[in-house]
Amino acid sequence: MSDRIAIGLLTVTATFPPELVDRVVAETGRVQRRSRLLPARVVVYCVLAMCLFFGQGYEEVARLLTEGLAYARRWRGSWRVPTTAAITRARARLGPEPLRALFDAVCRPLAAEATAGAFYRSWRLVAVDGTTFDVPDSAASAAFFGRPGSARGAGKGAFPQVRVTALGECGTHAVFAAALGPLAVHETELARRLFGRLRAGMLMIADRGFAGFDLWRAAAATGADLLWRVRNSAVLPVAAQLADGSYLSHIHAARDKRRHADPITVRVIEYTLAGQAAVYRLITTITDPARAPAADLAALYAQRWEFEISLGELKTRQGAPQMVLRSQAPGGVEQEVYGFLLVHYAIRALMHQAALDAGLDPDRVSFTRTLRLARRQVPAQAALSPLTAGPHAGPGPG
Repeated sequence: MSDRIAIGLLTVTATFPPELVDRVVAETGRVQRRSRLLPARVVVYCVLAMCLFFGQGYEEVARLLTEGLAYARRWRGSWRVPTTAAITRARARLGPEPLRALFDAVCRPLAAEATAGAFYRSWRLVAVDGTTFDVPDSAASAAFFGRPGSARGAGKGAFPQVRVTALGECGTHAVFAAALGPLAVHETELARRLFGRLRAGMLMIADRGFAGFDLWRAAAATGADLLWRVRNSAVLPVAAQLADGSYLSHIHAARDKRRHADPITVRVIEYTLAGQAAVYRLITTITDPARAPAADLAALYAQRWEFEISLGELKTRQGAPQMVLRSQAPGGVEQEVYGFLLVHYAIRALMHQAALDAGLDPDRVSFTRTLRLARRQVPAQAALSPLTAGPHAGPGPG
């Protein structure tokens, strides 16, 4: 693991190579117009480092990112650490677009055929879920994102919140698609924006908060198979009983229920867990029990919690318990959220490769230990020149 991180987690690795960062900066129209202490590429890496070293001040993050460069003789010339105000202005100039484009360009499902726990038969297991991040109590963020309700005081939460919905790979915990918006935008609406990243051969798992006819039809149209929990109050008449205890039924849009128009056939699986009275109801696009028996699908639904773990890693370990993002403006909030997602993906990619090399399930590799190792190695192995590329600025010998 240390050998992989030693080549530079945030810079010269295959995850975020400088040439890719330069390309997305150019494609999003954020290339600086004149030589600056903080050119756009460096600001991208500063945002990533800020999300790796959560809680550290801007100037300390810049020192950590470039510490050891002169000793390693990886660049020529001098560079002074910019002030907090300068980094703040540079982040505002950069905007969220390059970080979003970098996420779209890099983040993909990681699992290989040999990855333990990532597949069921021919299906790659993925899940969709949503979460929120507290953001600073600025007037701009409060107006744009909104606040959650509260039983205390004026009936509103202390901090505005940004809503994030994402797709994650269950076996590797890699988040490979994400959309965010104000708190008033429901997670199902954000989920619809992610369906372009679904593919045939995926089995997408979702909890009952996502169940809905139109959303189901849109997700199924991608070619991916679905396994979603539905509420026990959902009307699912038995159309055909199947040998494994599941049955075929039909779902309709609420507007078509009385006419029974435009039905979609689904397979229904109902089960209980030992010691619990609650009945779980799942619906799936896999209508043939021979392809996926009901007992297997009932067990697979628990894989959805793997994605819950991913969100917990991102918010409480990479970040901090009850963390509040540092960005004051809506554009900065979006930039910071994508920065967190990118760093989480990079760490998970390292963990997956290490587990694959050792023949282990990625779940056996500690996220917290890998995160600590990454934080220790970045200053010692920094490979980023803070100077603008040019005929006399760049990597030095050695």
